[in-house]
Amino acid sequence: MLFSGAMTALVTPFKDNEFDEETFRAFIEWQISESIHGLVPCGTTGESATLSHGEHERVIEVCIDQAAGRVPVLAGAGSNNTAEAIALTKFAQKAGADGALLITPYYNKPTQQGLYDHYSAIAKAVEFPLVPYNVPSRTGCNMLPPVLCRLADEFPHICGVKEATGDMTQASRILEHSPPRFTLLSGDDLTAFPLLALGGKGVISVTSNIAPARVVAMCNAATRGDWETARKCHHELFPLSAAMFIESNPIPVKTALSLMGKMSSEMRLPLCQLSAEDLEKVKKVRMETGILSEKAESAGAEEE
Repeated sequence: MLFSGAMTALVTPFKDNEFDEETFRAFIEWQISESIHGLVPCGTTGESATLSHGEHERVIEVCIDQAAGRVPVLAGAGSNNTAEAIALTKFAQKAGADGALLITPYYNKPTQQGLYDHYSAIAKAVEFPLVPYNVPSRTGCNMLPPVLCRLADEFPHICGVKEATGDMTQASRILEHSPPRFTLLSGDDLTAFPLLALGGKGVISVTSNIAPARVVAMCNAATRGDWETARKCHHELFPLSAAMFIESNPIPVKTALSLMGKMSSEMRLPLCQLSAEDLEKVKKVRMETGILSEKAESAGAEEE
């Protein structure tokens, strides 16, 4: 499996409204030092919607360069414009990414046939590992298992899916009908553990931005069949993960990273700073769990 385990949906740091490359490189180094299994730049958490095309490409280039082959890089390359998605995917391949993450077209609300046509057009244009990203809460459309499994059958380089519905019935149907080589990844931190228990192979995580070693520990335990440890990690992570979605992602996680001293909490409009009330809730979770401390995260890595 090219993509498995704990993969961080990376935030994109800004400084004075510009991509903060130095901070991003340092953040990637910290993620790798915490034994993260993979990196995913330019997704929802990376504020891809407000990056220019030039910035989008530069973030991917820097991530690939800094990772230097130590962990896989699954580059965000999706769009609600099929031609644009093809162009972004071709760029990711040329830049040296290990694959492309492709969100279902948002706003357009395509039919199931439209979704099939969209992904098959990309798969025909670029022979490169592709991972559709299904997140109906963001996009307004749900790619159902028959369409996804048809694509996986017809195009071997459609190698997995980031499934963010939180629907274990849908996840079960994907696992039942997809090819054995196909990888199911959770796109929802709160239900990552049950998806792993069903047979999923990892999570593309928001929470691992701030607690990478803990998410790694959960995935490692699940991989070796140590469900007691995986369950314990899930319960330790749950209040923290819930706090990361108290407002629209990535507002809470960027705020938490600022509290940790990892980067500025600067975001681009229309995203804005966390409300004072929710900031207190994030601080409270941080104090109660202790999981935002680097000491706790390092201890989690040592257990593995």
